[in-house]
This record gives sequence, structure tokens and C-alpha cells, in this order.
Amino acid sequence: MDQILLSLMIFIPLLGMIVVLLLPREQEELIKRATLAFTLIPLILAVYLFINYNTSTANTQYFVSVPWIDTFHINYHVGIDGLSVTLLLLTALLGPICVLASWRNIEKGLKAYMALFLLLETGMLGFFAALDLFLFFVFFELTLLPMYFLIGVWGGPRREYAAIKFFLYTLFGSVLMLVAIIAVYLNSGAPDARTFDIPTLITLASTPGHALADPGFQMWVFLGFFIGFAVKVPIFPFHTWLPDAHVEAPTAISVILAGVLLKMGTYGFVRINMAMFPEGLDIFTNGDGILGHSLALLGFINIVYGSFCALAQTDFKKLVAYSSIGHMGFVILGLAARNPEGINGAVLQMFNHGVISAMLFLLVGVLYDRAHHREINGFGGLGSRMPIYTGITTLAFMASLGLPGLSGFWGEALSLLGAFQEFEILTILSTIGIVVGAAYFLWTLQRVFLGALNPKYEELPEINRREIVTLVPLGILTIVLGMFPSIAINMFYVSVSNLVGIIN
Repeated sequence: MDQILLSLMIFIPLLGMIVVLLLPREQEELIKRATLAFTLIPLILAVYLFINYNTSTANTQYFVSVPWIDTFHINYHVGIDGLSVTLLLLTALLGPICVLASWRNIEKGLKAYMALFLLLETGMLGFFAALDLFLFFVFFELTLLPMYFLIGVWGGPRREYAAIKFFLYTLFGSVLMLVAIIAVYLNSGAPDARTFDIPTLITLASTPGHALADPGFQMWVFLGFFIGFAVKVPIFPFHTWLPDAHVEAPTAISVILAGVLLKMGTYGFVRINMAMFPEGLDIFTNGDGILGHSLALLGFINIVYGSFCALAQTDFKKLVAYSSIGHMGFVILGLAARNPEGINGAVLQMFNHGVISAMLFLLVGVLYDRAHHREINGFGGLGSRMPIYTGITTLAFMASLGLPGLSGFWGEALSLLGAFQEFEILTILSTIGIVVGAAYFLWTLQRVFLGALNPKYEELPEINRREIVTLVPLGILTIVLGMFPSIAINMFYVSVSNLVGIIN
């Protein structure tokens, strides 16, 4: 039974999509309840897998491997390890939260919206579980189409522009990744021994004398995969689609975009670039000259550039979007360090940023639903009118700026600790992002919640029960992981140690 639980978790949302499409269009309440049910089941299964995950081994657990396309040695091969178990839990948790966040906000085409959302969830869950390179790519691409329509149909005034930009950027990265996948497959062995199996490819790429272990080959396929994942993160200069997509996307889709899709980029980099191409990684993190510091340099640019761009924003949602670019820079910087502290910090930051950014976008959505604008300077004094909302927002702000005792602190601290051992100057300069982050969050807090109440918002209603239900689980995780980060670190520590062994 344990072997099929992971597959059930992946494909139950797909089954839910079929059920939703069969329901009458007029039965909107039934459609919403059915969608919620089909997102709650994967969450229950994800919690079970998380609780029963064996943290003492780096071996794949709950794996299934069955032939899919025999002619080309493609298998349906899924499983979890410490690198994926926390992200699967995060994805499953955000599913029902996003359905609740969409409960009253989707006024047209509810049936299509919910069906596309369920398809998107299957793609995300499958991506984090896939252990066959071709299957990995299929799930990666499966998230592209529903996200395009969810932004392009249900987004804001410039939704078509934002959706097309998102699609083209992601497709550009995907094409390069596909070329790299084909190259890896063709060099994996003789025609009758070729494979897409990720664990097997990792072993072959570390075998002296094998074609996959050639440093020149690894450098080029490393770049192909890296650009594909860099678009998702997004890493400068592939970042320009993100603010537009966030601003135009519905609240729940912004939550998924920041909470999960960005993590697909960094997870893919860890799973493929770092584990499969250690020689290629060495060229860009430990080589001679600026090329040997290029990955850390990109992390530094993300941190500082994203932070200063966020400081300049007057649109609440765009501020949070640029802050995500800055915070993902800490993940890149930690991974570039290639040591246990840096990689553990980066993996922890992936999960923590997913939780905190989801809170922030939900909170922006709450305010937009009431005031119908996101102009930071247009508010003022809301703390006296909406005290509960103000308290939750303050918690999210403090967690995001890295206040000790909240979850946002630990990922950044460990990433910097690991990076300082390898890139002292860049790490010191990267702390500018922490200072600027504190500045834009505290300044936003002052402009929106403090001072005299804007007369236009004297009747603004407080956050309601449904909205609180979407935020409370995320707030609890933020506090608990801030006090006890080892709950998460213990899940992936052995897998990270194994990865460091492969790299070195």
C-alpha cells in the first residue's frame, strides 16, 4: 500500500479535474466543495508520508518504477527523499488554501478555473516526485499550460500580456532543457543501454571515463538545464516576467507562483545540476576567475537588485513580487557554497520562503478585495480599523525580513554561513539585501497601518473567518519552524550530506 500512496497523491487532483468537468456548470457551490475535497486528500497523504519518512537514510522511499515507453527506456519512476519530501508537503498544503482563497473571488468560468487548478497541482506534485528525466520534464511542462490560462483568463487588466510573457520565457528555458535531456540520454550508454533514470544517470556522471563524466560535456548540459531552471526561480536577467505575472494573476495563483513554481527552479537545480553534473558545477562555483564565482555572483545580484526594486515599489503586490526575487537569491548563494551549511540553508529557505510568500500574497489579496487597489500610499491608519489583519501582516513582514525566532531567519542565516566560507566579499555585500528588506517592509507597515486612519476606509471590514483559515496554518508553521528549525532540517540533512559527497 505504501508504494502506491505517492502515486495516489499525484493523480488524485487529476481525477478531481475529471470529476469537476463532469459537474453541471450551474452547481458552483458543488464545484468548489469537490475541488476542495480533491486537494485535501493529497494534503492528508503528504502529511502521512512526511510523518513516516525515514530520516536516517538518503535512499529513495515510497518509490514506484514501471515501464512506460519501453522503446526509449522511459519509465514511470517516482519516489521521495529528503530533498523533495518538504516541498511535496508545501505543495499539498497550499492546494486547499488556494481553493479557499478563490472561494468568493472567481466570478466567471468557475468550473474551468477549478479544473485547471487541479491539473496544475498534479503537475507540481509529479515534478517533485519524478525520478525519470523524461517524466520530470513532462511534469515540468504540465504546469505551464494551466498557469498560462489561469493568468490569461482570470487575471487583471494586462493579463494577456503577463500570460504570454510568462509562457514565452518558460518555453525558452524548456527548449534548452529538452536539448540537454536529449544529449544526456544519447550519451548515457549504448543504444540498448540508454536510460532516463535519474539515480542511474547520477551514478554514471560520477564514473571516471564515462561520456557523462566528461567536464566539457557537463559544462554545456549544465548550462542548458541551468537556464531552464533560472527562468523559473527567477534568476537575473531572466526575472522580468515575474512582477508582471504576479501583479496580473488572481491572488491564489500568485500564492502558487511564489510558493511552489519558483521552488521548482531551485529544486530542479539541486536535483539535476548539482547531483548529476558535479564537474559542470565545479566550473561555475569553484573554477578560475569570475567564471568560478558566477553562480554566487548571480545570487548576490538577485539579493541586492530584488531588494532595491522592492524598496522602489508603490504597488503592494509588486513589492512582494520583487522581494521574492531577493529572497530566492539567498537560495542560490547557499547552493553556490556547495557545503552542508549552505545547501541545508538553501533547502530550508525554499520551504520557509514558500510559506511566508504565500502568506504575503494572501494578505495583499485580502486588502485588494476590500479597497480594490494596491497602492501603498493610498492607505494609512488601517491598524486601528483592522487589528487582526494588521497583526497577521506584521507577523508575515517580520518573518520575511528575517527576524530571529521566525522561520525566515534560519534559511538566510545558514545560507550566509555556508557562503561566507567560500565567498567572503560577496557574502558580506549580500547582507545589504537584509537591511534593505527590513527598510521596505517597515516602511510599508508604517504607510499602510500606522498614523491617522484614511477617512475613505472608516468602514473597511476586518479580515473574515475564511481568510483567517487560509492564513493560520501558514502562521503556525512560521512560528514553529522559527523556534524549532530542526523539524525541517532533520528531514533533509542526510540527503544533503549525500549530495555534498557526490559534489566533492
